[in-house]
Amino acid sequence: MADDNTASATRGPRETVVVGDREYVLLGTAHVSAESAREVRAEIDSGDYQRVAIELCAPRHQTLTGDDQLADLDLFRVLREGKAGMVAASLAIGAYQQRLADQLGIEPGAEMRAAITASQSHELPLDLIDREIGVTLKRVYRQIPWWQRLSMLGGLVGSLLSREKITAEDIEQLKDGDILESTFKEFAAQSSDLHAALIDERDRYMAASLLATDAPAGRTLVVVGAGHLKGLANHLRQGFDNPATVRGELSTVPRGARWLKWIPWAVVAVVLVGFAIGFWRSPALGGQLVLEWVIINGALSALGAAAALAHPLTVVTAFVAAPLTSLNPTVGAGMVTAAAELWLRKPRVGDFAMLRGNVKSVRGWFRNRVSRTLLIFLFSTLGSAAATYIAGFRIVGQLFG
Repeated sequence: MADDNTASATRGPRETVVVGDREYVLLGTAHVSAESAREVRAEIDSGDYQRVAIELCAPRHQTLTGDDQLADLDLFRVLREGKAGMVAASLAIGAYQQRLADQLGIEPGAEMRAAITASQSHELPLDLIDREIGVTLKRVYRQIPWWQRLSMLGGLVGSLLSREKITAEDIEQLKDGDILESTFKEFAAQSSDLHAALIDERDRYMAASLLATDAPAGRTLVVVGAGHLKGLANHLRQGFDNPATVRGELSTVPRGARWLKWIPWAVVAVVLVGFAIGFWRSPALGGQLVLEWVIINGALSALGAAAALAHPLTVVTAFVAAPLTSLNPTVGAGMVTAAAELWLRKPRVGDFAMLRGNVKSVRGWFRNRVSRTLLIFLFSTLGSAAATYIAGFRIVGQLFG
């Protein structure tokens, strides 16, 4: 096995790795750089390659090629399967990348689109080697502690609220990083677990994808964000005993700690026991505890729905449903409020078609019926969750304080 590392002032960073009878030319790009797109196109047009591989997964490839599955998004299914948060996070990341691209007047993922179209015109096989973004976000979520999950959410929100202008020079500096990592730049450097899931694991996954490909001998152009260049090259040089097994392991989502699943049930048990003790001591005290539970749960969940600009009847639904759903952890208040919103204001075809464009701005999230429903689900759920613990502590305080 041999390797070569070359770069020049007029070319993006690159490395060449030879594995047996295959040669991989790793080209580091910036995901929102017009110069990177031109370089990718020129490389493929040179006729020096028999295959092209790109840092995309199937869903992201579909988005770039116009076959966007958002048009067929089943919101009820997304909510029922607990994927609302992941869909919202994916939209926020895409919006951040689009905002960067808009400031320079180019399309996001221009270099990947250039690789797709150029490989098609030269009739070259195209390999999608990156891990699905949904799996990456889930692994990030599972592998970092709860306080870093809050920071992750803050990074997504901050990427939407920020209005800082990005210069062309700043964009080119993304060649030293990764688009996902840059979204969470405020804290990614301080979290080894986050960095591992966002960068290191994907380096291994992409290397395993390349080595697992049943491709004949020849030269492959591998187009990746430059933040992956060194890690990917190192893993290719080291190799794997079984690349397919490595991909499988990195595609699984770790299970959450079992004891965490029992916390909501424990809180419900405490609340119900508190009600029983209250009524045993005095019907007036028991009634007061139940009333406070209803008001606190209903008000905070309704406040969350209202903050997401829900329909007035959806806000009322949140107030009525939250006190009940909080006593049954298998049904969340957000599921009820989102269902009510979908019934009252069903998304139109145009909402799905304009979704990616709308979520580039905060106002757009609230204007589009699809994204607004996701916000209603999340906000009313957070309001109900906070209310459950607040009311629970009040019940314990009044009984034993």
